[in-house]
Amino acid sequence: MAFKLIRNGTLIDGRGGDPVESASVLIDGNKIVAVGPEAHVHVPADAEVFDAQGGCILPGFIDTHVHIMFQVENFQKRLTTPFAYNFYKALTYMRNTLNAGITSIRDAGGADVGLKMAVEDGLVEGPRMQVSIEPLTITGGHGDSWMLSGLDMNLRGYPGHPSGVCDGVEEVRKKVREILRAGADVIKVHATGGVLSPTDHPEFTQFSLEELKVMVQEGQYRRGVKVMAHAQGAEGIRNAVLAGIHSIEHGVFIDDETAELMVQHGTYLVPTLLAPVSVLEAAERDDSMPEYGIRKCREVIECHKESVARAYKAGVKIAMGTDAGVMPHGTNLRELGLMCEIGMSPMEAIVATTKVAAECMGWEDKVGTVEVGKLADVIITRTNPLKDIRSLENTNNVVTVFKDGKVVKDIREGVRR
Repeated sequence: MAFKLIRNGTLIDGRGGDPVESASVLIDGNKIVAVGPEAHVHVPADAEVFDAQGGCILPGFIDTHVHIMFQVENFQKRLTTPFAYNFYKALTYMRNTLNAGITSIRDAGGADVGLKMAVEDGLVEGPRMQVSIEPLTITGGHGDSWMLSGLDMNLRGYPGHPSGVCDGVEEVRKKVREILRAGADVIKVHATGGVLSPTDHPEFTQFSLEELKVMVQEGQYRRGVKVMAHAQGAEGIRNAVLAGIHSIEHGVFIDDETAELMVQHGTYLVPTLLAPVSVLEAAERDDSMPEYGIRKCREVIECHKESVARAYKAGVKIAMGTDAGVMPHGTNLRELGLMCEIGMSPMEAIVATTKVAAECMGWEDKVGTVEVGKLADVIITRTNPLKDIRSLENTNNVVTVFKDGKVVKDIREGVRR
């Protein structure tokens, strides 16, 4: 039975327009072939019907900044965990991500092409993904996990996953080529220091403008592969924007000048507001966060909120991203409530995790909205997120998830699967 019909729900199609009550969505294979009020959608006789039970019908959500191979735990556990075991843990992380209604992700470091291929070939269930393989970082910068003891928490690369440490224009050029050779869909760079790195600070600038420009240039040579930049300090953010980098991740210290520059260049901001919140929550809960990370997080958390609010008011394009892995996978949609706290409306937050997120990833022709011709990534929610955006934090309110036309979750009342 190829046809699937979703009916009896309020459609929030991801484009930001008025919701459509008593809507239907018709799926043929992995594509959406009809959308609209029930009376306007012709239903084939052999269609499998999915009753939304008065809930809402939305596009599959997109998280543009996750680490699907990773979830924060204390150092001792990391050091005593066999390398291959991490791939098996990733199966749970991917399942939790799907259960939250997130059907597409951009991995910001950690996942390799093998994991992506396993999902694409149907060996395992997970969100469709773009991978950056390994972020580029300077020696001693964010992403270089060398400790004062001399211990290096990085594996310094393995087949298909080169190390990202590089210094100087020509070394950077070669490293980008290695990352692209390994199959990266997007280039990730640490343009500044960060919170969870042992030897730097979020305001420290990493890489020169010339080094950043080389990264962008090398990506352009490969049919326009984009660069995403972990950038927290003001100077590092400006350098990234001026270099032509596609998206700024975190953006902790955005000033008015930088926000305007981002608007002029069409640069996306991926706020990850949930990341510092989760670091401080973990500090109260257990010993998974290092002291230096907790200290730096307390320094920047309020500035982070103010900066994202400043960027939003200036008109910067905002795509939802969480840094999942810093917090448990599957809790991603807490980000939407935090986005509303800095001034966005619930509809704007939803569009940020659907239409705008798809545009940020260059997938606007595939996903991000419920439209004819798009891939059938569709979810059904029990609650109306326009009335209560935080209701989505409870994954039990995401009752049905279609990815590529296939049902990957269905917990509607009275339905046995």
